Amino acid sequence: MPSGLIALLDDVAGIAKMAAASIDDVGAAAGKASTKAAGVVVDDAAVTPRYVTGLSPSRELPIIGKIALGSFRNKLLFILPAALLLSAFAPWAITPILMCGGAYLCFEGAEKLLEALGHGGHAEDTPVEGDPATLEKTTVAGAVRTDLILSAEIMAIALADVSAEPILTQAAILVVVGVGMTVVVYGAVGLIVKMDDIGLHLAERPRGRFRALGRGLVKAMPVVMNALSVIGTAAMLWVGGGILVHGTHTLGLHWPAEPLEHLAHAAGAAAGPLEGLVGWFVTAFASAVIGAVVGGAIALLIHQLGRLRAASAH
Repeated sequence: MPSGLIALLDDVAGIAKMAAASIDDVGAAAGKASTKAAGVVVDDAAVTPRYVTGLSPSRELPIIGKIALGSFRNKLLFILPAALLLSAFAPWAITPILMCGGAYLCFEGAEKLLEALGHGGHAEDTPVEGDPATLEKTTVAGAVRTDLILSAEIMAIALADVSAEPILTQAAILVVVGVGMTVVVYGAVGLIVKMDDIGLHLAERPRGRFRALGRGLVKAMPVVMNALSVIGTAAMLWVGGGILVHGTHTLGLHWPAEPLEHLAHAAGAAAGPLEGLVGWFVTAFASAVIGAVVGGAIALLIHQLGRLRAASAH
């Protein structure tokens, strides 16, 4: 075999190895960034099923499919280019923007917490009356608008985690995160909203074990939805508070990040073999408390401004 061809094959093999390594790096970075966005994802999965509540069961999955397509557009056509431009020309703005998103998460979590405690809270969007086509269009539009906010937060969290990477690597990672998160969220949502139908179908089967499983699924779904709502609220407060803590430390403030780190380290050291788990729990719990305090303050301020606006209108 001519030496030139051997050299060419060696070069091709080297390029293939580099490409494989780059793909592995992108996958690992995307996985890490996706983990940090878990709180937003849980909330997204908890919120979306409400948009198909009360609609025809035959239209549930098509509506979720339309919302998922809207989510893809939000992430890949609008948020991704904006995120890359921000990273290229104003990387200093990433942390403040991320903290604004974290404050919004805290506000949303605090609103749900206040509502659960019987102190009001904001009402969820409810479908308008009208013909089925208009109702479906309105439902999808409202869900896609909500998704835009949550998707922006997911992509901002991912961008903050990979901002040191080259711009093309950032783009690849954000695409993987955006596509992966959308598939996971709306796949889970589709399964959740059809779980009761699956349960009813199994309950009608002739075999006793399938009937028992079906009845169990039907009975379990209200519990699952309530649990998902609670987990989503806790995750928003934990993630939002964590973003604020990390952001203040990035901007040069030692409090509360450093005292919290010392507290988590001390608690973990006292736990012995459970050091990692206890340290994480302390950090997450403290972040959730900070998120609840900040979010509660924002919620009270917004409610007070609303009352003042209403009073001035009268």
